[in-house]
Amino acid sequence: MLIIELKFVRSYDDLLEIPLQPLYDNLREQRAIELAFMDKISDEEADIKTAIVMVVGAGRGPLVRSAFNASANVNRKIKMYVIEKNPNAIVTLTALQEELWKNKDMTIISTDMRYFEPSEKVDILVSELLGSFGDNELSPECLDGAQKHLKEDGISIPCQSTSYINPVMAPKLCSIIREVRGHMRRGKPNTYEKQAESPYVVYLKNVYHITKPQPVFTFVHPNNDEVIDNSRFIKMEFDVAHDCVLTGFAGYFETILYKDIKLSIHPEEHTRGLISWFSLYFPLTEPQQLRAGDRIKLNFWRCISNRKVWYEWSTTSPTVTHVHNLKGWAFPIYK
Repeated sequence: MLIIELKFVRSYDDLLEIPLQPLYDNLREQRAIELAFMDKISDEEADIKTAIVMVVGAGRGPLVRSAFNASANVNRKIKMYVIEKNPNAIVTLTALQEELWKNKDMTIISTDMRYFEPSEKVDILVSELLGSFGDNELSPECLDGAQKHLKEDGISIPCQSTSYINPVMAPKLCSIIREVRGHMRRGKPNTYEKQAESPYVVYLKNVYHITKPQPVFTFVHPNNDEVIDNSRFIKMEFDVAHDCVLTGFAGYFETILYKDIKLSIHPEEHTRGLISWFSLYFPLTEPQQLRAGDRIKLNFWRCISNRKVWYEWSTTSPTVTHVHNLKGWAFPIYK
């Protein structure tokens, strides 16, 4: 997804910010993997059995490190497959293997996880493919393609993700989007219409939340449906308590890693210390004046074709709008 214009980022200039704590964030994934190890291999079997783990979309290795740490913490043997298609990340992973994991049973494969054919199936499939809206970085499509690597009783981490949305009044974002008229975007002249029908990753600071978020779409992994279809549609309603202006909708996600271990950027259930994801903002081309007692009715789609995935959204009350991003014209996510 696009990051909101640089002018928005300037609001961070000269501010004292708390440094990122990636190791702290990764402890949740590590704990989830520990629980999965203990469920797959009992204490009595720890000396004779080996858990086969596959990390897909490994990046530069934080989840690989978490998996090795987890195996050491619970005294379980591990055999590791590391799948990554970014050649730059492969260079980093190879260097880490030579420096830190030389004696580990570890195989690095540079390929798309959906097309890799391993010689054996795995006990635990680990990934971190979630975006700000949960599925907006194609985690369902990627994990559905990768789940063929799992044994029938295999464990996927994460095992479930749910997106959430709520209407917001964000006048600053509305102004920023209007200012892009005439700018270039991906080498092509930009238009207000295209900018106003594209979702954005953004830190929502100067915003009024009109109502509480509601769940939108849920994806479960592994997906055991006979026919897998990740397209979705939902009708949502939100009651307005105070006079305000609707400028768009904010999106969030919550994921269950394994058992009771969760990660969430839901405003009311935000995981303590989690700062790796910002919200996703879906603008409206024209702000809507709301009165107390109004009811916002939202139609929201997740659409899929052979080449791309995209979201569409429109309101039918109190104002009827056109369908934003129809057929993905303004912002598609290519597979």
